[in-house]
Amino acid sequence: MGPGTEEQARHWQLGELPGVDLLHARYIRKSVAWHTHDTFVIAAITEGVEAFHHRNELVRAGVGQLALVNPDTPHTGHAGVPEGWTYRTLYPAADLIAEIAGDISTLAGPVGFTSPVVEDPGVARLVVGVHEAAEQGNALAADSLLRLAVARLLRTHGGRLPERPLRTAGARNATRARAVLEAEMARPPALGKLATELGTSPFALLRAFKEAYGMPPHTWLTDARVRRARQLLDTGAAPAEAALAVGFTDQPHLNRHFARIVGVPPGAYRRGRARTYKTGAPRAS
Repeated sequence: MGPGTEEQARHWQLGELPGVDLLHARYIRKSVAWHTHDTFVIAAITEGVEAFHHRNELVRAGVGQLALVNPDTPHTGHAGVPEGWTYRTLYPAADLIAEIAGDISTLAGPVGFTSPVVEDPGVARLVVGVHEAAEQGNALAADSLLRLAVARLLRTHGGRLPERPLRTAGARNATRARAVLEAEMARPPALGKLATELGTSPFALLRAFKEAYGMPPHTWLTDARVRRARQLLDTGAAPAEAALAVGFTDQPHLNRHFARIVGVPPGAYRRGRARTYKTGAPRAS
């Protein structure tokens, strides 16, 4: 992606490399709302600086550095310098990371990254190499470089994820509230009604939910709706159908939140998932 003032993004998946999404983007004014992923995030910054909130900390990643996010970890994203940032991102599925960790580590239990930003130009080059191989349709090289990058990151910046704290009454209510919101995503109850059904107060539920999931229920619900919309798009649903199915008022409503969280509009996402990269198409740098 060359210099200029235009934002560009491409989100896709190589058919012969299952379990890994790829995003190549240049953002300047874009601000990514609080959200989570059910995958890992490995982002190599190639130009500029990305700033992002990771849990309760504001961190910055520049050229030669990587932004690393574990599944279900709340985070944001925005430009850390006026010229914005360009990055190549991998979204490997949790079971793929666990498979690689099992090959190289004796750690028991869930394994993940221990720092949200690391400086490792060598791994950053490997991540770029995964993208370039995928763009050329070379699944063997893309898969090999991906595994090398993940293995090195786990050895140098990985570890066992902390155990979840003991389940308090508030945490149990947060879990039950999440289940209700997932089941009634298209027509969720008001906070007061939800709290009454759970036998607690609205403010107590707000505090418990944010402590458990890093964001209040309404923010989490928007994130969950986008996740569900992605699943529907992956199965061939049209964006307008997906929008109504998950509870957005219309497709523009979905478009706005989808682009803020995923990085591209739902139509572009659907096209990128429906086909692999063809050699000879315009290349980004």
